[in-house]
Amino acid sequence: MTAPLTPHEPPHDSSHDPSQVPPHGLVHRETADGAADGAADGPGLHVELRQAAVVAAVVSVAGVLLGLLWVWLAPRVPLISDGKAVYLKATEGEQAIGADGTFVLLAVGFGAVSAALVFWFRRRGGIPLVIGLALGSLLASAIGWRLGVWLGPSSDVAASARAAGRGVVFDAPLRLAAKGALLFWPLSAMAVHLGLTAAFGPRDPEPDWAAPGLPPKP
Repeated sequence: MTAPLTPHEPPHDSSHDPSQVPPHGLVHRETADGAADGAADGPGLHVELRQAAVVAAVVSVAGVLLGLLWVWLAPRVPLISDGKAVYLKATEGEQAIGADGTFVLLAVGFGAVSAALVFWFRRRGGIPLVIGLALGSLLASAIGWRLGVWLGPSSDVAASARAAGRGVVFDAPLRLAAKGALLFWPLSAMAVHLGLTAAFGPRDPEPDWAAPGLPPKP
């Protein structure tokens, strides 16, 4: 017997199969899109860091206004001297607590306003922008505190008592007894910015779950 003369089928080569060949330009587009995305990530991060630095600087400068308003609005603590010692004129007065409360209320207001302005001008800001807002707010609180103490009544109580004279009321130095008040500006800014972002921030587009082989939904 002799073997049939039917030729053997050539081995299947997927490289010549039209069904396995991707559409023209698909590989090129994917590569180009990947390169474009990678190129966009680098400059995007640099831009966000630069914007965060600008936000931190501008917000920290606003601490000067906080200090000025604190000096203007904070109640004064009256002192009196008998020539030998200095005493509180009103032992049951709440002026010292009022100074801390005034600072807290101003800090909360400044935090809300600064967060609203940052969200308004940089609605698509990322994590670096939020960190810049928090650091700038904390620095602004410290600037407002130190500026208020510096512009307020003299911290040299003995010299102020001698200058005022015996039995004459004079103002005590402006102090921030509760140092935790410095955190109210950044806490207020973070809370307001988070609320605005959750309510009015941009939304990511919903994914299109088209079935294989079917065109995506319009």
